[in-house]
Amino acid sequence: MPLTGAERTEKVKRHYDEVAEIYDRRYTEGPGRSYHAHISDQVTDWLPLGGRLLDIGCGTGLFVERYLERGGRAVGLDISPKMIERGRDRCPDAHWTVATGEDLPLRDNTFDAVSSLLAFSYFKDPARMLAEVFRVLRPGGRIALCTLGRNFLTAGLPAIHTLGELVRVRQVGMGNFGERYYSDAEMTALFDAASFVDVRVKRCSFAHLNLAPPVYDLARRIEPLVERRLPYLAYNICATGRKPHP
Repeated sequence: MPLTGAERTEKVKRHYDEVAEIYDRRYTEGPGRSYHAHISDQVTDWLPLGGRLLDIGCGTGLFVERYLERGGRAVGLDISPKMIERGRDRCPDAHWTVATGEDLPLRDNTFDAVSSLLAFSYFKDPARMLAEVFRVLRPGGRIALCTLGRNFLTAGLPAIHTLGELVRVRQVGMGNFGERYYSDAEMTALFDAASFVDVRVKRCSFAHLNLAPPVYDLARRIEPLVERRLPYLAYNICATGRKPHP
């Protein structure tokens, strides 16, 4: 039976509370370091720097730290209190809050930029999340996100995640959370419906951090070619849009 929205949110929160202590090792060591840097670059390239950022699904603050290093200010938001604790330790100068992206406890017209890395697929109501982002962005502000893309390479991931959950694999993202995998057309339609302009969508990431090191190294070498010539094979999807001026 599919999870309800509330059940999904609680399950995701519980999972990330449980893996908070090992989360950083996934993205700061080995292949995970270059993988996270790559998707962070895709998002950063679309955002105005030096302004005020809201990072939705911020985890332990890796992207917040990156934005602060480039002269900005930031608010990190996540549904996991344990993740927020670690983010606060990493970047004490940022602001942190426990909440869901579908119901932002923030004022209208507050942020110059909104980011979200690998969290969008968890939202039961992505249209509501984008409406909330539109509300809190200042006119001219921009959202950029990276999430799971749909193709034949990602088609089997839900079954793998379900198996990992059954055998109690303690690994970031290993579980059946009812994630949604998006096509380019679906992402464009969502951004258009939320009234964003200058909407752009692209595929990224051919090298999966769970690949064996020699295979990962090969995938990294051919990744630029795949992203340029065979983007459908890339398993993440990035999207951006701007809130227009009145």
